[in-house]
Amino acid sequence: MTDAERLLWSKIRNRQLKGYRFYRQKIVGNYIVDFYCPKALLIIEVDGSQHYSSEGMRKDKIRDDYMNSLGLRVLRFSDRDVFTNIEGVMGEILKYL
Repeated sequence: MTDAERLLWSKIRNRQLKGYRFYRQKIVGNYIVDFYCPKALLIIEVDGSQHYSSEGMRKDKIRDDYMNSLGLRVLRFSDRDVFTNIEGVMGEILKYL
């Protein structure tokens, strides 16, 4: 895990958010997602700089479209947001639980 993923994991593990269980590095289809909450049908991705290139954004769109086709919602946060605004990130996640 990256440092940003570790920080977010420390906030969502052990059913800390309304009792919802999250898994990390979960396989969904041919992909490995950062965090997955089956009860909420929610995937959380923490994106580093490589995700903001043209190629990275194209691949993320294909991936997100696939997840959406399975009925899953994908929330994406930049690693910077996780470090500088963890409370805002947590608030956004709570909206979907």
